[in-house]
Amino acid sequence: MSLGQFMQGARESAGLSIDELASRVSIRAGLLTEMEKNNFVHCGGDTYARGHLRNIATHIFVDAQTLIDLYNEEHSSESRKIHDMLVENNVTRIPTERKSIKPKSLVIASVALLSAIAIGQIIISNSETTITPVATSTPSATPSASATPTPSLSASAVATEPAATESVPAAANGEMKLTISATRGSSNIHVVAGGKTLFQDPIFQGDTKTFSALTSISIYLSNAGDLDLTLNGEKLAPLGARNQEIRKTFRSK
Repeated sequence: MSLGQFMQGARESAGLSIDELASRVSIRAGLLTEMEKNNFVHCGGDTYARGHLRNIATHIFVDAQTLIDLYNEEHSSESRKIHDMLVENNVTRIPTERKSIKPKSLVIASVALLSAIAIGQIIISNSETTITPVATSTPSATPSASATPTPSLSASAVATEPAATESVPAAANGEMKLTISATRGSSNIHVVAGGKTLFQDPIFQGDTKTFSALTSISIYLSNAGDLDLTLNGEKLAPLGARNQEIRKTFRSK
């Protein structure tokens, strides 16, 4: 029995339809249908797939580790089949007979190569075309105004958009409080305050994380469009589109 068949049987035993389960776990019914057909291609990778399985397991009354073990065995890109490893080490490859090159073939190839070189030299010597190089000017870069240094994120957290700094009023108690909610999908996030990493892990759909700092908070989001941010009790406008990587720093005035 495949993982998808196991999930379908457990869901039906729990008395849930696809739509009912989708509503409870905040996952599209179409994606749940694909998973029950043992297709995990659209889950977004091993990390997201395991997160979905943990979420689903609670509602279909199955141990989450059972689903994850089945996933690792059948689908995980981190698992390598023994056959593949043997092929890489030439264990299962069928030996092929090496054919020796006859001296006559070498002579013919050498003659052909020398003929080609001679023809090329004749063509070059008869060519009277002079190519005049054209100088191209490279526009000088306009120096931009230097920004206030912000706490650096990890080397892996390089966003497609440049880092931005925004000054915001501090809360009544003098602290900054940032809440990140994975409302519409999952994302990798990295939160830094005072030069120290507060959090660096995936946040799955339906989860909420809250962070506090005295003067500034720097964030990296790999899927900004699916996240909602609240700063000092005020909901912020979306920082980017779905699957867009964003890096931003909030600094108290």
